[in-house]
Amino acid sequence: MTPAEELLEIEHQGWRALSTDGDTAAAHYDRILADDVLVLLPGGLVIDDRRGVVDSMRGEPWDSYELSDERVLPLDPDAAVVAYQATARRADGTYTGLFNSTYVRERGSWRLALHQQTPI
Repeated sequence: MTPAEELLEIEHQGWRALSTDGDTAAAHYDRILADDVLVLLPGGLVIDDRRGVVDSMRGEPWDSYELSDERVLPLDPDAAVVAYQATARRADGTYTGLFNSTYVRERGSWRLALHQQTPI
């Protein structure tokens, strides 16, 4: 598997976890988050600590999701940006946005260091 394929799979694993339940999502992100992390969400919400990010994943799960226009931009051998459009659905509505996740290699594994969402 190429680094780009590996990173796209990690993003899909995250969406699958977010479509299961809060504990599964929190456990997934606890495993993949970098030591230092920053998450920028709609409405001006900024989360800059690991525990806060993990706890934020415990929300209502998505019923379904679709990713499109997936791109991976390598920054160097140990860092890359994954960008895509996502549409996620659940009983309370549909969310569509542009997403980007920056990964760094820490302790031999890809770790999520920065994530940002823009609703469209």
